[in-house]
Amino acid sequence: MPLKVTHRWGPASMASLLVVALLTGCGLPAAEPVAAAPVAAAPPPSGPASPTSRPTDAAEVLPTSAPVTPVSYPATGGNRWSLAPGESTPARATSGRLLRYRVAVERDIRGLPAADIATAITTTLNDPRGWTAGGAWRLRRVGAGERTDFTIYLATPGTRDTLCQDVPDAYTSCRNGARVVLNVARWVKGVPGYGASLETYREYMVNHEVGHKLGYGHERCPGRGRPAPVMQQQTLGLHGCTANAWPYPLGKTRYSGPVGAYDDEIPRREGAHPAR
Repeated sequence: MPLKVTHRWGPASMASLLVVALLTGCGLPAAEPVAAAPVAAAPPPSGPASPTSRPTDAAEVLPTSAPVTPVSYPATGGNRWSLAPGESTPARATSGRLLRYRVAVERDIRGLPAADIATAITTTLNDPRGWTAGGAWRLRRVGAGERTDFTIYLATPGTRDTLCQDVPDAYTSCRNGARVVLNVARWVKGVPGYGASLETYREYMVNHEVGHKLGYGHERCPGRGRPAPVMQQQTLGLHGCTANAWPYPLGKTRYSGPVGAYDDEIPRREGAHPAR
């Protein structure tokens, strides 16, 4: 039952009340323990209360942030999907062939909502350095029940093998027909030795696999110290190049390298990623 205040409090009295509240924990929301800043002793009240002070019936409630769900996923999910909604605004590109895509996140993946993944993917595909820069393509995200040309999946490592239908490795991502499959293990962990941020790696994996859907094959590093082409298998090695996530990093001319791939060893299979 809140304490009813029947008289006004001066600034000094309010300071004393705050000290008591801090020492006793009364009226304050639970929080992680923190070191309290020193509080000077308040002088005894004298004279009438300040005319600008006002009574209060309860302690001020401090805003708290919403809890964040830790990211976790099993080695192999149940191949069931949450579909993200379509874009609310038109895609940036206004010319070229229109391809519609959906974004689906495997339901066993926790802490990565489908709407958030879709926003990250669409931001990458609509970037002026992305596949629409050359004027040949327009890419638009659609929702469930709408006509689509391909689907981008964020899948557990084991489901990645089911969807890709290639040599199972549970490590890489792939494109298989109308399926663009992003391995959640790479989305969460990246790859060792990449030399750039996890955000950059995620942009690379989106653009690389969508590039396969657009008809592009693998390419090699064009020279030591130069940016890697986006169609280079940067997940497995940079081979002297530097990390690069974009097919059109400098304008309307696609940045590319010699056609071909390296005989890189694929790392060992990965298991579950439990919440921490």
